[in-house]
Amino acid sequence: MTVGNESLDPRRIQTAPIGGLNATKLLLQYQASMLRMWANNCELAAHNFERGLETLRSSIEQQREAA
Repeated sequence: MTVGNESLDPRRIQTAPIGGLNATKLLLQYQASMLRMWANNCELAAHNFERGLETLRSSIEQQREAA
């Protein structure tokens, strides 16, 4: 095989998509982990918001009872 036709070597043609799929798999795993982290942060923010509302409600009730 000549140097000019190395790009047409069947072994290279077979391995090129495998490399691309490996890179795609890593990218998808990274995106999934970022999505999990984002969802976890959203849940934490919602929990903190609910806790803040409960605190506000209890303080309002205490003020009403004191008045």
